[in-house]
Parts: sequence; C-alpha cells; structure tokens
Amino acid sequence: MIDFPIALQLYSVRDDMAADFEGTLKKVKALGYDGVEFAGLFGRSAAEVKKLCAEIGLTPISAHVPFVDMMNDPELLKVYKEIGCEFVVIPYLTEEYRPGQPKFREVIDGAKFLAGKCKELGLKLCYHNHDFEFVKVGNEYAIDILYAEVPELMPQFDTCWVKVGGENPAEYVRKYAGREEILHLKDFVGSKSENMYALIGIDENEKKDLDANKFELRPVGCGVQNFPEILAAAKEVGIRWVVVEQDNPSMGKTPLECAETSIGYLKAL
Repeated sequence: MIDFPIALQLYSVRDDMAADFEGTLKKVKALGYDGVEFAGLFGRSAAEVKKLCAEIGLTPISAHVPFVDMMNDPELLKVYKEIGCEFVVIPYLTEEYRPGQPKFREVIDGAKFLAGKCKELGLKLCYHNHDFEFVKVGNEYAIDILYAEVPELMPQFDTCWVKVGGENPAEYVRKYAGREEILHLKDFVGSKSENMYALIGIDENEKKDLDANKFELRPVGCGVQNFPEILAAAKEVGIRWVVVEQDNPSMGKTPLECAETSIGYLKAL
C-alpha cells in the first residue's frame, strides 16, 4: 500500500471541471483521491471552493498559478490562502522567461519576491519544472541555479520532465532532501520530441498524431517510469503528498478514466 496521501492535479480533468465543477470534484473523491491541486477556479469564489472541498472531503493542498499573473497581482495569493491551500506553485514558463533568455533573471528575482509574499500569508511557494530547466547555464543546470539563488523556493519535481530532461527522478528527489513536500507523478512513453508541448495543452494547433516512437503521456504505471524507486526516494526525504498529473489522456481513455487507472496502480503497489 502506498504510504502517501494522493492528490490529483485538476489540470488533468480541466474540461470536466469547466463543464461540471462540483460534479467533477465528487468524481475525483469517488476515485479515491485524498486531495486536489487547482489549475484555475473556473469563475468560482474562494469561499465557494473552500466549502465544496470541505463538503466533498478533499484537501485543497495547492494551486498552479501563472508566474506573470502573480507578479502582476500578488493579491491573487490571498485567494488560495482563503481556499485553504498550503502551497502555491509556479507551473510553467513561456519561452521568453526560460533559461537562456533575458527574462529568466526576472523569474529568479520574481520568485524571491513571491516567496516573501507567500511567507507573509503563511503559504509556501513551489516551482514545477519541465524539461527546459535541464539545460546548462555555464556548468550548472538552470534548475539548480534557480534553487540555489532562491533558497526559500521549494521544488515540486515533475518526475516525467526530470526524466525527459535526462536525469533520474529518484536521484533528483534525493538531491533536494529536506526541501520538498509535494511530488508530481507523471508517466510517459517515447522520447523527447517536437510535439511534447502540444500534448500538455500549450499549443493546441500542433499536430498530435503519434506513432510508437513518439512521446505520449500515460496514466501512472503505464509507461517507462520506475515508480517504486521514485516513491522509495520520496519516502526517504519526507515527501508529504504525491500528485498525479496527466496533461492529456491517452490509451483510448477519458481524463477521468486515466485518473482512475493512475490511482489504481498506486494503491496496488
């Protein structure tokens, strides 16, 4: 039996959430998830979301909030504090903010600023990586530079993108022992390819037809990841929550069916 409470990143079921916010939360709970990580509130107020989570029995552990949105309006953080989230996460960087681009320095400075704002509110700021942080700036990966320069920033490692970036997810979890509390579990098949970001919903116009050699996101346990090794490392370093995420469904399954497959695999370990 898995030793961690399991949350679902609701970006995985975003279309369901848009169509039926309350009903989808109830379905997520019925699948056996303990908590949720938000990716947008679909027009609901913080008070409404907090009430629904309490009634349904889901812990609102965290939220992915775009970096630029938080920088433009730091008051957004209060919304997630009111909901009851413990963590707010920088989820993705558009190209001009990525390592090697001039605005990457803005990300470092902005993360310092936002981490301070979070601390004032009793929140913790995390950073959710993709593969593009695993590029060398000088002799170091950009991801390591970011964490070295912003020591109050907590990693939220996405195990899929760590592996796509060329590193062992379990080893990276161990590298930041004592600094992590949430870990993203994501599975895949194939290798790094040009269509990857179409598959996470960033560029919906890109061709998504895949063959056996191309990258495809999969439910947890249906791809190439060594989750027993990853979860052993997570236990060693004191991870408190694991979060299932699958940006787009696959294997002929709906998003909720993928979420069901993922938690079924984890609970059977």
